[in-house]
Amino acid sequence: MSRRLIAGLVCLMVGILSTPAIADAAPRQVARIAKSEKLSALRTDIWVFSPAMNERIKLSVLTPVGGSAPRSTVYMLDGAGAEGEVSDWITKGRAGRFFADKNVNVVLPTGGKGTFYTDWQKKDAALGKPMWETFLTKELPPLIDARFDGNGRNAVIGLSMGGQAAFSLAIRHPEMYTGVASLSGCPPVSGPVNEAYVRGTVGRDGGDATNMWGPFGSAGWRAHDPSLHLDRLRGKNIFISAGSGAVGPLDLQRQIEPEEGPREVVTASSSALELGAYRCSLEFAITLRAAGVRYTDGFRLIGTHTWAYWERDLEVLWPTIGRGL
Repeated sequence: MSRRLIAGLVCLMVGILSTPAIADAAPRQVARIAKSEKLSALRTDIWVFSPAMNERIKLSVLTPVGGSAPRSTVYMLDGAGAEGEVSDWITKGRAGRFFADKNVNVVLPTGGKGTFYTDWQKKDAALGKPMWETFLTKELPPLIDARFDGNGRNAVIGLSMGGQAAFSLAIRHPEMYTGVASLSGCPPVSGPVNEAYVRGTVGRDGGDATNMWGPFGSAGWRAHDPSLHLDRLRGKNIFISAGSGAVGPLDLQRQIEPEEGPREVVTASSSALELGAYRCSLEFAITLRAAGVRYTDGFRLIGTHTWAYWERDLEVLWPTIGRGL
């Protein structure tokens, strides 16, 4: 090789090594706790920046007074109708009172209305492009464990829409959760009836479930159906509950806000919603039993789609979910 060629190659290499990084290349964003407010000895509200969703997500974190650390973490998911600045589990389900003496962290996200807490395939005109699965399973847990002394052991509990989401997360990330619970949810999503139930739920919040998991019967729906991935649930602490839809004393005592409508209409709607969840949850329980997957159920002969029942379900499910934590 000639000296002139060698010199040229040396100059080329020096030029490459000395060239600065491309000026407009943006640094990689990472999930982080952007803001934190200590509201009481038991509750801290945090705002976490999610690179997957490119926005801040608000969450409440409940921690026990005098509890030992490190400790396990329970993730609790709202139903489709939740739209407040604080999880319905706190404002309506009294989770703060229930978990005050439990040595676990409890994480309660807001803003999941109509999303099924999943990663959407396409941008939706009403709901955007949620990426909840990525947020809940990859971005958030390390931050919670670091800030609140988590030990890496988790369980996930959800009601209604959140009940399905809890089981979907459990089959897609079985290594993350020791336990999973659905209250008045519809865990299986395959088949015309179950898929219609999910599509109707998303539609009530203005979204199109085709943007979530694809066309009817497509692979996206099968990938999120726990009844098609039962082996991923074996060995977990599983709890399923729903009421029959029959109206009981708790419904008659329920306070109905004027904006909700006449009591008869509200009660009839709650009854119909719960009857659908009851049918679907029973179907799932039968599937689990046929496959030899152990579970605990809290099926009720009376009960509608209301918080009076879900608040009581917390006490019933805890012996099952708590033993894995």
